Amino acid sequence: MSIKVGIAPDSWGVWFPEHEKQTPWYRCMDEMKVAGYDGVELGPWGYFPNTNPMLKHALEARSLKLVAGTVGTDFLDDAAVDECLKTIDDIAALLKDFDEAKYIVLLPAMYTDLETGEQVMDPNLTDEQWATYCKNVQRAADRVASHGLIGTFHPHVDCHVQTEEQIERLLNDTDVQLCFDTGHHVYGGGEPISFYRKHADRIPYIHLKDCDLAVKAEMDRNHWSFAKAVTEDIMVEPGKGSIDFSELYEALVENNYDGWCVVEQDLFPVKSFDLPLPIAKRGRENLSKAGF
Repeated sequence: MSIKVGIAPDSWGVWFPEHEKQTPWYRCMDEMKVAGYDGVELGPWGYFPNTNPMLKHALEARSLKLVAGTVGTDFLDDAAVDECLKTIDDIAALLKDFDEAKYIVLLPAMYTDLETGEQVMDPNLTDEQWATYCKNVQRAADRVASHGLIGTFHPHVDCHVQTEEQIERLLNDTDVQLCFDTGHHVYGGGEPISFYRKHADRIPYIHLKDCDLAVKAEMDRNHWSFAKAVTEDIMVEPGKGSIDFSELYEALVENNYDGWCVVEQDLFPVKSFDLPLPIAKRGRENLSKAGF
C-alpha cells in the first residue's frame, strides 16, 4: 500500500474559477511544491489551466502530479445536472493525460451563499426531493465511471448531505463512493476516524482537513454562517484542530488504503497572498509527524 499526500487550491483561498481576492494560479502551483506536496487537485474548473499541453507543462515544471478534478452542481436541479455531465466529460478528457488522476469529486451545492452566508435553499428535503437528489448523484457518478474514472461524492458543510445520518442514507440509497473530508465531517457533528473504519470500502479518496471546535462552538452561539466562520479560522491546518491524524493514519493502514490524501483548508478570502504558504508548510510537517 502507498499513502501519498497532495493539496488543493482551496488551501490558497480558491473557491471560484476567477475572483480578484484569489491567489493567481501560477503562484498557487509554485507554492504547492515549495510547501512539500507531491500532488494537486484542479480545484474549481477553470482556475488552473484546463487544456493541454499548458496544464501538463505547468505541472511537470514543478514535479507535481495531478490527482483529481472537481465539479459542483445542484443535485436537486435536473437541468443543472445535465450541464454538470457535460463538464464531467470535459474534465475526464483532460484527466486522461495524467496517470495518477483517477477521481472526479462531485461537490453538492450549498444551501447558503458562499460569500454572504445568506440561505438560498431550504436545508430540509422532502422524500421526493431526496429521491431526485440521489438519482442525480448517481447519474453524475455513473457518467464519471463511463470514462473509466471514479466519481466520489463530497459531503459538505451546509449541504443536504452533511451529517453522519445523511451520509449513511446516501450510501444506502446509491452505490456512489465518497470523497471523505475529515474537517467537514467534524463540522457536521461526526467522528471521522470511526466513520472511516465503518465505511472504508466506500472511501477510495480522502480530503485531510481539520476543524477548530472552539470556533465552531462560538459560531453556533452567534449563529454565524459558514462564510463568516471561515473568516474566523474555523478550518485550520491538519494537526491544529480536533482530529488525531496519527490515529487516522493507523486506520488507513489497517484498511490497506492505497492512494492519495489531499489537504484542504478553507481560507476564502485570504487577507494576504503571503498567508497560505506558511500554513500549508505547517500542515505538511504535522502530517509527516503523524505518519503521512
